[in-house]
Amino acid sequence: MEKEHIKIANCSGFYGDKLSAAKDLVEGGPIDVLTGDYLAELTMTILYSQKIKRGEDKGYVGTFLKQVKEIAETCDKENIKIVTNAGGLNPKSMANEIEKILHEQSLNMKVAYIDGDDLMPRMEELKKEGQKFTNIEKNVSIEKSGYMPLTSNAYLGAWGIKEALDLGADIVVCPRVTDAAVVIGPAAWKFNWERDNFDALAGALAAGHIIECGCQATGGNYSFFKEVPSFDNVGYPIAEIFEDGSFNITKHAGTGGLVSKGTVTAQLLYEISSPAYVNPDVVSHFDTLKIEELEKDKVHVSGCRGSSPPKDHKVCINLAGGFRNGMEIILTGLDIEEKAKVFTEVLFNSVGGQEQFDEVFIELQRTDKENPTTNEQAMASLVISVKSSNQELVGRLFSAKIIELALANIPGFFAESGPKSSGPVIIYWPALVDSKYITEKVHIDGKEIEVMPTSQLDYEEIYYQREPVSIDDVKISDQKEIYFGDQFGTRSGDKGGCANLGVWAKNSLSYSFLYNFLTIEKLKELLPDLSKYEIERFELPNIYSLNFYIHDILEDGVSSNNRKDGQAKSLGEYLRVKKILVPDSILLET
Repeated sequence: MEKEHIKIANCSGFYGDKLSAAKDLVEGGPIDVLTGDYLAELTMTILYSQKIKRGEDKGYVGTFLKQVKEIAETCDKENIKIVTNAGGLNPKSMANEIEKILHEQSLNMKVAYIDGDDLMPRMEELKKEGQKFTNIEKNVSIEKSGYMPLTSNAYLGAWGIKEALDLGADIVVCPRVTDAAVVIGPAAWKFNWERDNFDALAGALAAGHIIECGCQATGGNYSFFKEVPSFDNVGYPIAEIFEDGSFNITKHAGTGGLVSKGTVTAQLLYEISSPAYVNPDVVSHFDTLKIEELEKDKVHVSGCRGSSPPKDHKVCINLAGGFRNGMEIILTGLDIEEKAKVFTEVLFNSVGGQEQFDEVFIELQRTDKENPTTNEQAMASLVISVKSSNQELVGRLFSAKIIELALANIPGFFAESGPKSSGPVIIYWPALVDSKYITEKVHIDGKEIEVMPTSQLDYEEIYYQREPVSIDDVKISDQKEIYFGDQFGTRSGDKGGCANLGVWAKNSLSYSFLYNFLTIEKLKELLPDLSKYEIERFELPNIYSLNFYIHDILEDGVSSNNRKDGQAKSLGEYLRVKKILVPDSILLET
């Protein structure tokens, strides 16, 4: 007989994910809870713009209301709870809209919403209390940033969600809670966990982290994508969580994709820094858990250790960082560098010089090949971008000056597209605030219930220190040159202005080689464009993995940098195409 568990499915990994996923999950098989994660850091500014343009009653993820219309009746009939962070900047308004939908469908479902995350009205007050909102990556106070905050939201935890479910809520609308909170809360509710049951909570946090990005846990963005039987109708992930915090990851039968030890490992490595994964409810130590395949499309995760949460809450602050304009010019044939120099000099002479801009970015990307066999192989890219707090300076005049050069400058001039609009630059500013200033509030049945952070309650602090791990040296005998990706999987992504690059092996021998081979220095040798960045390396030998945390590679967050891949999603695949020498003894059978 299978142990008692709660089955939690996630229908969204980002704002814009598959609209029908919610309906597919509630109708595709038995589940207890449907969650939806819609909020990335940049999403908060999208919702802010929505409020400015469409009214103060907006600022939530409107597409979720369409999903509610489709699934409410089934969820009511099957007693499926719904927990989502789609409330964004305005969970109250979203809850009101959901209640209208339920009334129209004559459904007697109870809706709760949570708030207390929005710190914008309290920023000046909190500064007077000594909260400096120092950027945790750059160690600079917000006062010295020189920019105006647009949004400021603390990452709330799971206990408000549990409180709402305890009070009979069928649908819980959350603001900026941590991505995993929408999973931890229902698990804590199901098993009535105490706040200091840190090992169980740590397991639920790991489960939430694995399923938070939807299909990335079920074969999407997977390095060994050839192992995935089908990418048609990829199934969304389901976590079956047990009372001790262990869990299974699976998907509905009959769906595409893949759930394997590899897909789960890859997602566990996604957008982390240290293996000690911090949450306002618990610190989950990812270097303690065990991953094993049970059967086709079902993976079991157990043994995750937890420790006390920190005394601070992380805050997502988005700043108005001025405006930007730019263009990608294609240079073809001979004298590429000279052509770039001529074009750049004439352009900036025509607009009054580079010094008038707050920031100028010029990069020549040499994608051209010697003795090309196609027109495209003769092409390189010249990327030019300017930033300024003066919108007019980077507006139509700058765009016009670029276009004017089309027939009056270098031979073969053309561009991928026209100049980018002088859109706003959003700066992501991660900071901390003392948890004593955070009070979560649950609104249900006309009542308001305060929920205090765990760190502010009288619990004994529990710590965990990983025992030292011994890694064997691999004897170097005969060596073979392979692509890095022939042997190792990767998963990379953005962490504000930083990026992570997780690397994993499929067995202990291969990991021993990886552990000794892929130092920070070796990584910079393989990927020379990373050489200027500070990089930290973390080891997770329990899942045969390393994680590299690359500071400042994304500048001030997704919308602020000029990288072609502004979220570092392809960084892992860049590493996998590099050729390396490995001993024959570690090569996997194909």
